[in-house]
Amino acid sequence: MTDFDPEKFDEKYVHYFEELETAYSNAYDQLHGEYPSNILRAIDRQILAESEPVYEGDGTFRVALPDDTDDRIAAVPAEADKVKAVLEEFVTRIESELRSLFGFA
Repeated sequence: MTDFDPEKFDEKYVHYFEELETAYSNAYDQLHGEYPSNILRAIDRQILAESEPVYEGDGTFRVALPDDTDDRIAAVPAEADKVKAVLEEFVTRIESELRSLFGFA
């Protein structure tokens, strides 16, 4: 668990880069085996690589997705509904990992 300072989260890549990387990696690892790896990789590389973790306050984190997420989903070689469901689960797991890593879970 890392000591968390909401003011430092404004410069998250300076102060919390390792924690952010760990949260995304842990979420990926949790989903590996539950969903096809080609879908997970595509979501990770084409959508989540351009996402932005946001601290909402009161121990709540949100992953802001790119504005063109629907276009990116369409580029993943799978049914859009399946990709959206996997993306939603991926984001939920990342947010949970962030809460846990920063001591809010």
